[in-house]
Amino acid sequence: MSVSLRDEIQKEVDKRRTFAIISHPDAGKTTLTEKLLLFGGAIREAGSVKARKASRHATSDWMEIEKQRGISVTSSVMQFDYNGHRVNILDTPGHQDFSEDTYRTLTAADSAVMLIDVAKGVEPQTIKLFQVCSKRGIPIFTFINKLDREGQSPFDLMEEIERVLGIRSVPMNWPIGMGRDLCGVYDRMKNQVELFNGKDHSTIEVRKVEDYNDPIIREMAGDYMTDQLIADLELLDVAGDQFDFEKVSRGELTPVFFGSAVNNFGVQTFLENFLQLAPKPTSRESSVGTIEPTNEKFTGYVFKIQANMNPAHRDRIAFLRICSGRFDRGMSVKHVRAGKDIKLSQPQQFLAQDRDIVESAYPGDIIGLFDPGIFRIGDSLAQGGSLEFNELPTFSPEIFAKVTVKNALKHKQYQKGIDQLTEEGTIQVFRTTSFEETILGVVGQLQFEVFEYRMRAEYGVEIQLHRQTYQFARWIVDDKIDPSKFRINSTLVKDKKDNYVVLFENEYAMRTAMEKNPTAKFLETAP
Repeated sequence: MSVSLRDEIQKEVDKRRTFAIISHPDAGKTTLTEKLLLFGGAIREAGSVKARKASRHATSDWMEIEKQRGISVTSSVMQFDYNGHRVNILDTPGHQDFSEDTYRTLTAADSAVMLIDVAKGVEPQTIKLFQVCSKRGIPIFTFINKLDREGQSPFDLMEEIERVLGIRSVPMNWPIGMGRDLCGVYDRMKNQVELFNGKDHSTIEVRKVEDYNDPIIREMAGDYMTDQLIADLELLDVAGDQFDFEKVSRGELTPVFFGSAVNNFGVQTFLENFLQLAPKPTSRESSVGTIEPTNEKFTGYVFKIQANMNPAHRDRIAFLRICSGRFDRGMSVKHVRAGKDIKLSQPQQFLAQDRDIVESAYPGDIIGLFDPGIFRIGDSLAQGGSLEFNELPTFSPEIFAKVTVKNALKHKQYQKGIDQLTEEGTIQVFRTTSFEETILGVVGQLQFEVFEYRMRAEYGVEIQLHRQTYQFARWIVDDKIDPSKFRINSTLVKDKKDNYVVLFENEYAMRTAMEKNPTAKFLETAP
């Protein structure tokens, strides 16, 4: 192929930023997402965030059950352009019960934005999601939100990030006041201040200054706030971490931004800094080695499958992360697992439930492919080759239930529902080795509710769930596996790929099994 195609791909790759937003529920993720979309011109007004009773709903929340509960259940993909960049946001579910879908979505991101509530600090769900990002070594940017409310001191928050998450932080801007007294933020990199004008906090003024001693700040923020700002920044200059691009790239240092998404405050500063600092689409490991984004041959992998995005059409969409080359509508590619060529004729890009047919796309982009039932999570697509990308991990569920169908005549629909929802990653299915019972595993209780709701609404099947006392699942790798060793407070089962998995009722049972099976490996993710 010509040099010009590689140059074209390089140019498009340089423009792209593909990231996920991770947070604990109620940290303001949907609000931040909408404000970023507003700046990108993708939407004209922010939707209703409190979706439980309101008639309008946030752009990224579209499933019926999400509207009823006011939470993000599925991961949406949103794309917009800003200042010469093509931005792909992977909006992951904030609710703690949907973390497995969130975990998988993080594999399609090149960086993550960690959103923290200024009053609540680092919360449990944030810790889990951070750990997944950290294992992959992807850069993490922090946005400390809700500065318009009273919260912890910035120094306490930075200390907590280091103590709880084990990552150093470097503040890119610094708040001037907080809560009712919030005057603005000082941008340490650009030497400028973003200040509220008027008591109603309705307008924001950005002023260039010499440094944080500039009289403009004192004039606008008053003596007390200015003195506090100077004292804080002098301390940071002496004792704080310096910005180090290489450490950020390796996920060892997180740039921190302060702001208030609901007031649009600090969001534009964050977006502009983030686009400059965040990585462009990175290489991916495969069965034939490292695949660079600028490789001219198209490749990609399916990281998510979502059924019935459009209830009127009962469709299934496979979300594909493009890893290399240029995608063109109608192109033929090899479906590597199936070993056959397929034509990608109706690819789509998303703004939550709004979709557009896409003519071409590049590495870092996420496209939706109509799925007639041929795709599974982790499937690789390749142009002119048979490479496979490294398999997506299956994460250990924490809640278990035996499942039975109420009407035996509905068994065919029941099996279809189980198969499809397993492929989407909504649930994990295990079968006991002795009585062929079906046990479902999920990361959180709400996934069971969604499973029941979708089985009833989409497949016409009423099911019954019987909660089990298991707390842990571990994949076991052992050449000489002995089922008799897993009978006390544990059960040996098989997953959908016939791998052995042990379900344990408590940590004591798990430790005992490990001691009795010294040659076995007990894994938290599928081998």
